[in-house]
Amino acid sequence: MSATRVLVLNSGSSSVKYQLLDMRDSSRLAAGLVERIGEETSRIRHTPLASGGGTRESVGPVADHEAALKAVAEELSRDGLGLDSPELAVIGHRVVHGGKTFTEPTVIDDTVLAEIERLIPVAPLHNPANLTGIRTARALRPDLPQVAVFDTAFHTTMPESAARYAIDVATADEHRIRRYGFHGTSHAYVSRATARLLGKAPEDVNVIVLHLGNGASASAVRGGKCVDTSMGLTPLEGLVMGTRSGDIDPAVIFHLARVGGMSIDEIDTLLNKKSGLIGLCGDNDMREIRRRIDAGDEEAKLAFDIYIHRLKKYIGAYYAVLGRVDAIAFTAGVGENASEVREAAVAGLETLGLAVDGALNAVRGDEPRLVSPADARVKVAVVPTDEELEIATQAYALVKKVTEQ
Repeated sequence: MSATRVLVLNSGSSSVKYQLLDMRDSSRLAAGLVERIGEETSRIRHTPLASGGGTRESVGPVADHEAALKAVAEELSRDGLGLDSPELAVIGHRVVHGGKTFTEPTVIDDTVLAEIERLIPVAPLHNPANLTGIRTARALRPDLPQVAVFDTAFHTTMPESAARYAIDVATADEHRIRRYGFHGTSHAYVSRATARLLGKAPEDVNVIVLHLGNGASASAVRGGKCVDTSMGLTPLEGLVMGTRSGDIDPAVIFHLARVGGMSIDEIDTLLNKKSGLIGLCGDNDMREIRRRIDAGDEEAKLAFDIYIHRLKKYIGAYYAVLGRVDAIAFTAGVGENASEVREAAVAGLETLGLAVDGALNAVRGDEPRLVSPADARVKVAVVPTDEELEIATQAYALVKKVTEQ
């Protein structure tokens, strides 16, 4: 296959993020974002990375996803990187929910689209937007292979003992209720990158991956395969997040409905958008929370302590699940940049072989690095995630394999 470029699209409900990569050396040729789609103040930001040019930005109405992708195509064309280029091999799409059906990247056809649509009830906020992006891209380039890479796919290796909830089996099966997990492309990329950092093959390494951004999730990865993860049927379960509660007694929902008189939609909004750090202290930016703590704010300190307490519980739980842990990898916005979070998360776990070196932990950088003492039994790593590269790599490998068969 002579074409080596991959366009990665991440279509949200009101935005489209994109990157164009050349898989000969995994270099980025262009990147950008169309946001506030459907509003008069839509914004397009495009950076031609290959030429080293500055970011171009424009504000004005972008009616829908079709108009957004046409705008992306125009921006790329201005740099000689248009969608009509013979060097474009495939368009890779991030799809949040693949259920049990999609366990690996998949070439998109009408049957695949129908199955992604069938999964909308378990991903009502994400799959419809993903579908819109796919359909629009297929209309623009019907001749070009398009591949779906699923957030849930990496977690499909979980054993039933980890994936099943302890509820009536018939009810669970009828409504597809089970632990699916999310952030899978990040967990896959980071677990492999951590193995490389240790100088080992992924199949020889057990890693706890902590993807800590506004959304946050943990995974236990044994020999390159996920055996447990913190998010469940939806991305609400697990760690304390920016605006999501994470783990909570299910009876809280009944209590809020019966005693608080709240509707299901109101409770949904409370747990997904008004909880987590923002519910605890009014801020969901860890930098601002740390600033407030340094200024003596007790509310911010309690929010931080709750966040860390939950994080430690998952570290301990996944240590027990794995039995042997070679490394803990911190990634995403908070994981990569908040040294205080990394330090606090492993503090007191020295008997498990966990510690950070203060000087190493304080260093900022864009490359994978160890922040634990040289003689630490369990390495603590900071590994910048790269979901776009992971999607591009998986999509390109699949199309190359299909083409060469």
